[in-house]
Amino acid sequence: MAEELGDFIEAAGLLEYDPKAIRKIYSGNPFRLLKRFWQTLIPIGLFLLSVLTDKVLGLLENKQRAGLRSKQFTELLVQLGPAFIKAGQALSTRPDIVPPILLENLSDLQDQLPGFDSDLAMACVEEDLKKPIEEIFESLEKEPISAASLGQVHRGVLKGGQEVAVKIQRPGLREQITLDLYIVRNIAVWTNKYIKLIRSDLVALIDELGKRIFEEMDYLNEAKNAEKFMNLHSHNKNIKVPKIYKEATSRRVLTMEWIDGVKLTNIKAVKALGINPDEMIEIGVSCSLQQLLEHGFFHADPHPGNLLALNDGRLCYLDFGMMSDVSKEARNGLIQAVVHLVNESYEKLSEDFVELGFLAKNVDLKPIVPAFEGVFTTALEKGVSKLDFKTVTDDLSGVMYKFPFKVPPYYALIIRSLITLEGIALSVDPNFKILGASYPYFARRLMEDPDPKLRNSLKEMIFDGNVFLWGRLEGLITSAGSQKELDLDKLLDQILDFLFSKNGGFLRDQLVEAIVEKMDSVGLKTIGSLNQKLPKNLRSKRLQSRFEQLNSENSSLLDLEPIKEVIKIVRQLPGFKMEMVIKRLPRLIKERDARKMSFKVAQRVTEKGIVRLVKVAAGVTE
Repeated sequence: MAEELGDFIEAAGLLEYDPKAIRKIYSGNPFRLLKRFWQTLIPIGLFLLSVLTDKVLGLLENKQRAGLRSKQFTELLVQLGPAFIKAGQALSTRPDIVPPILLENLSDLQDQLPGFDSDLAMACVEEDLKKPIEEIFESLEKEPISAASLGQVHRGVLKGGQEVAVKIQRPGLREQITLDLYIVRNIAVWTNKYIKLIRSDLVALIDELGKRIFEEMDYLNEAKNAEKFMNLHSHNKNIKVPKIYKEATSRRVLTMEWIDGVKLTNIKAVKALGINPDEMIEIGVSCSLQQLLEHGFFHADPHPGNLLALNDGRLCYLDFGMMSDVSKEARNGLIQAVVHLVNESYEKLSEDFVELGFLAKNVDLKPIVPAFEGVFTTALEKGVSKLDFKTVTDDLSGVMYKFPFKVPPYYALIIRSLITLEGIALSVDPNFKILGASYPYFARRLMEDPDPKLRNSLKEMIFDGNVFLWGRLEGLITSAGSQKELDLDKLLDQILDFLFSKNGGFLRDQLVEAIVEKMDSVGLKTIGSLNQKLPKNLRSKRLQSRFEQLNSENSSLLDLEPIKEVIKIVRQLPGFKMEMVIKRLPRLIKERDARKMSFKVAQRVTEKGIVRLVKVAAGVTE
C-alpha cells in the first residue's frame, strides 16, 4: 500500500509527459500494474476474441454486424476511463490506422462522464488555490453543471461580484492517466513489433496523445491558450472569448468569466435571441478558417458545448484545452492542395501530400494518382462549392488506409475540427457544404496573400498554359468578395502586384497588345477623318465604313482589355467605387514594368503606323 501511495504521489508531480519517467514509476510496482492490466486487458481481450470469432465465421462481412462491433468498441473505451476515451478520439482522425467503418463510431465518441464527489471538488479548489473557498468566492455551487473525462464545471461568484465558471480536475486524474498511458504504450510497442499490418508508428501516436493530454490537464496552459486566442481575435467584433481570472486559476482549477448563451445546435433558442442561425455558422466557419490558415493556432475541439450564440449576435468559444499549431509552410501547402484539387491536377495533389508529410518522399505516387481521381472526379462534377466534405473524407480515408499514408498530428486535428464544425452546421442547414463555405476564404487568401508560393498558386489557378482564364479570375474575385472581411483596397493593390510581378508577364503582354490596338484605332480614325475631308469622288468607301465603326466604339483607357475585364468583375463587389481605380493611376506611371510597357507600345504603334502609311500610299485599305 505504501508503494502504491508513493507511485500516486510521484505521478502527481509529473507536469509534462515523459515516457521514461512514467516507466520508472510503474515498472517497480508490478502489483499496481497487474491490477490495472486486469481491469483493462481482460475486457479488451474478450472484445478482440469476439471480433476474431466473427471474422473466422465470416460475420464481419455483414456491415450491420461490423457496425455493432464498432459501437461496442467505443462503449468499451468509455468504460475504461479518460485515457482510453482520449485515445479513441485520437484514433477517430487516423484513417491510415483505423478501418473506415470504425472511424464513424469513434468520431461520435463523447467526452462525457458522471461527475465526482462535490466535497472532493471543493477540497481540490482550496488545496490548489491555497485559500479557503470563502476568501476567494462569494459563492460556489457544490453541484456541477457539466462533467467530462478530465474534470467538471461549477458555477460561482468571485468576491468582486463577477459571475464565473470554475473547472475542477478529477482527483487522481494525472495518476490514472499516467498508468493507462504506460499500459497503452506497451501495447503499442508489442503491436509495432509483432503485427506488421499497421504501417503507422503506434508508439509515436501514443506519445503524441500523451503530450496533448498532459497539456490539457494543465489548466494554466489552457488559461494561456485562451488569452492567446483572445488576443489573436481581438479585432473580430463577432467573436467572444471568456476572461480568465488568474488569481483563481491553478494547474487543476480554472476560473473564467461566466457566459450566458445557447448552443448553436439549439436552433429554436438561437432564433429566440433574434439571431439568424445561418449567420452564426458563417461566423464560425470564417473564424475557423482564419485560425487554420492565417494565425496557425486553432481550436481543435469545437463541439456544440464549446460554441455558444450570445444575445448580442456574437459567437463565443469555450474550452481551450485542446489547441494546435499549424506551421506557415503547412498552411500554404493546404491552400496549394485546394488549388490543385480545383484544377483537378491529381498528380500535383499527390505531390502536395508528400510536401505536407502524409507520404514519404520515396513512395511511388503512380498508383495513388488514379485513386485520387476516383475519389474526387465524380465529387467535383458540380464544382468545389458542392463537395460533400464528410463523404469525400470518408472516401479519402479508404485511400489512406490502402496506401502507405501517415497522417500528421496537426492534420488529424484539423479534420476533426472541420467535421465537428460541419456537423453543427448541418443541424442548422441540411444542405450546408463546408468546402463551399470555405472556398471564399481560400479565394481571398489567394488574392490577398503576398507569399511567393501563394502567388504561384494564383498563377496556376488562373492560367491554363499561356491562356488567361478570365472566368476563373472572375470566380475567384467574386468568391473573395463574398467575404465580409474583404479589404477591397488591398485586393486591388494585390491585382496590381500580380500584374507587375514575374508571374504577370503574360498579362502585361496582353495589356500592351490591347493598348497598341486602341492607339492604332486612333491612327485609323485620323486617316478616316482626313478621308472625310476629301471630295466625295476621291473618298474610300471601305475607309469610310471603318471610320464610322471606330467612332461608335468607346476609346476610354479604362475600356481596354484586360482592364475592362477586371473592372467589370470588381464593379460587382460591395463598396467598389471607380475612384479606387483612378487613384492607382500614379502608381502605374511609377512602375518600372509600366515604363517598359510604354516603350513596347511606342515601338509597336510606330511599326503599325509605318505599315499603315505604306498601305495608304499604295492605295491599300483595311
